[in-house]
Amino acid sequence: MDMKQKYRRILYRSRCPASYIKWLKYRRILYMMLGNGICLLACALYLSFWHRTPDRIKIRAGEREEMNLALPASGMLRASGDKAIPVSLDRTLIFYANEKNSYDLDVKLFGILPLKHVSLQVIDGASVIPAGVPVGIYVKTDGVLVIGTGEFTGFDGVRTSPSESVLKTGDYLLKMNGEDITGKKMFMNTLQKIGDGDLILTIRRGDEVFDVKTVPVQDQAGTYKIGIWIRDNAQGVGTLTYIDGNGGFGALGHGINDMDTSTLMALKKGTLYHTDILGVKKGEAGNPGELTGLIDYGDGNILGSIQRNEDKGIFGVCGEALEAEVPFGPVEIGLKQETEIGPVKILCSLDGETAKLYDAKITDIVYDREHINREIVLQITDRQLIEETGGIIQGMSGAPILQNGKLIGAVTHVFVQDATKGYGIFIEEMLLEE
Repeated sequence: MDMKQKYRRILYRSRCPASYIKWLKYRRILYMMLGNGICLLACALYLSFWHRTPDRIKIRAGEREEMNLALPASGMLRASGDKAIPVSLDRTLIFYANEKNSYDLDVKLFGILPLKHVSLQVIDGASVIPAGVPVGIYVKTDGVLVIGTGEFTGFDGVRTSPSESVLKTGDYLLKMNGEDITGKKMFMNTLQKIGDGDLILTIRRGDEVFDVKTVPVQDQAGTYKIGIWIRDNAQGVGTLTYIDGNGGFGALGHGINDMDTSTLMALKKGTLYHTDILGVKKGEAGNPGELTGLIDYGDGNILGSIQRNEDKGIFGVCGEALEAEVPFGPVEIGLKQETEIGPVKILCSLDGETAKLYDAKITDIVYDREHINREIVLQITDRQLIEETGGIIQGMSGAPILQNGKLIGAVTHVFVQDATKGYGIFIEEMLLEE
């Protein structure tokens, strides 16, 4: 800057101090906006890379596996006691291992920023039978589930709430005065015997088990109550995903949650039943459709026993009658890194008799361990399926997803506003243990 320009700037400041201060203020605001924009862009890019990076990678022992994550990241791959190996994720990775083992990989973005811890597991190859047939489901809870608390009018005409600040929605009642609670009916009968004496309840709240105390109160009809609503079972229709070589099965692709509390139901016992599909309610925007089924709970209709209810599905052992309803033979499972955006087949039955393959496509893949039932984003493209159901409907949860002749996952959820779209879970989440 020459002396003339410097003099003019000083003169401008002295003659128009307010305008100059205003200009400086606007410039500061612009710089702040620019800085915030850069920060937001950086955060968005970081989250994008985070979602593209799987938490776990499984490869088959004795097979050459290729993976191309195309990430500007690197890390050190190590097994317990072994020398660490540098790994770059911006190029195709080739894995090969002769035997089962586990490895750890701490991924850093641009080799600097910590991104994600990845577990690499070498597993035996697995084949299962894709099912796609609807089944009736009945589960009994371990204890009784509190689905709500509230007031009622006592015998004296006064509003009361004996369980207020004692019990919460989602609590499981396990014992009453030391006696195991076997169901809702048993609970109500025992409550009448206790009357207005002290009631000691053993409850499970989350992972904690402890005792609480309350006193039943008579309502105006003379029935003893503690002001809670409870549930001890659930039933419905879902789709069987697979049967393995040992007669085990997996279904639904998500857990059975209580409809009122949305909590995963603690399973005491459960049963699969044959179901007759009576009809299909077509899905519409804002109103998901459903398979309407009739379940006969007779012993002659039992297809299997449910042993586990987990976030990733229900699991148990099936009988020969169920295996006879499945029309397909074994197929190899497809791992996450083998799954591609593009065409897939959905295996399901709309009449309860024959499972058929329908066209769909994967539109996105998101690696998110907090939402394992929503890592596959699907869109139904089969015109016949759309005409009959609108797309994905309730009762199709668990329908197998096949790609390149391999079972890669199962349908789990439908988009409420667009029945042609929904989510799925990777089969390795359902089938392979940690």
